[in-house]
Amino acid sequence: VQLQASGGGTVQAGGSLRLSCVVSGSTFNIMGWFRRAPGKEREFVAAVVGNSIITYYSDSVNGRFTISRDNAKNVVYLQMNRLKSEDTANYHCAAALSSYYSRRDYAQESFYEFWGQGTQVTVSS
Repeated sequence: VQLQASGGGTVQAGGSLRLSCVVSGSTFNIMGWFRRAPGKEREFVAAVVGNSIITYYSDSVNGRFTISRDNAKNVVYLQMNRLKSEDTANYHCAAALSSYYSRRDYAQESFYEFWGQGTQVTVSS
């Protein structure tokens, strides 16, 4: 199984970026995006279940970011709008083997078995 994230870059505050995560080797019902800012722990950003019908977001990105997936291509996207300097981080996609979850399992790093290498997002103010 491989997860290949791309789409990062440098953008001005208020701008947009779309990250992509291409999954090869298997399909997963639950996919997530996490990020790690310099000097901080990795944190949950968003998760998608099934055919994008169920999505979850952290409070800090809710209303600005949208997670979606194209199951035919086995790709997960993270559309990021109205970017802020505090969104600067290395973004990782992740895949969970389990098709079931309870409470906020989807927000826990330990819930995911497979991780991509990360793509850097830098937002300049």
